[in-house]
Amino acid sequence: MSESYWAIFWGGLAVGVLDLTAAFITSGVRGRNPIWVMQSIASGLLGAEAFKGGLRAAALGVVCHFFIAFTVTTVYYVASLNFNILVEQILVCGVLYGVAVYGFMYFIVLPRSAFPFKITFTPAVLANGITIHIFCVGLPIALAVRWFAK
Repeated sequence: MSESYWAIFWGGLAVGVLDLTAAFITSGVRGRNPIWVMQSIASGLLGAEAFKGGLRAAALGVVCHFFIAFTVTTVYYVASLNFNILVEQILVCGVLYGVAVYGFMYFIVLPRSAFPFKITFTPAVLANGITIHIFCVGLPIALAVRWFAK
């Protein structure tokens, strides 16, 4: 199989697992269980009805989450074909990509989805979210793409 397949596969898998685990932990600290976390992801499509959907809605949330993880990995990989800096400077680019993905998800995607909650951006919420996206999204993608790049 080609390097593109492996870069996208391992990068997307790492992002999906790391980011979902971070969501479980941060939500768990606030008293939310993993089923609620997965339903909240599905609420982007289903709205508040996701929280009445049980395990089916939770499963949809996992599918949506990994779809997004593989999509953002694919975007970075495709961009790296034209911009060598994305493979050469993985620390800087991974950090910046994690911040960019956070901004795109929270300022563009979520406000246009059926997500039923108002998001408040306190300094602590921003710092936590950006840190998670740097270490659980941007850097794993940059590392996977570099590892499998020719």
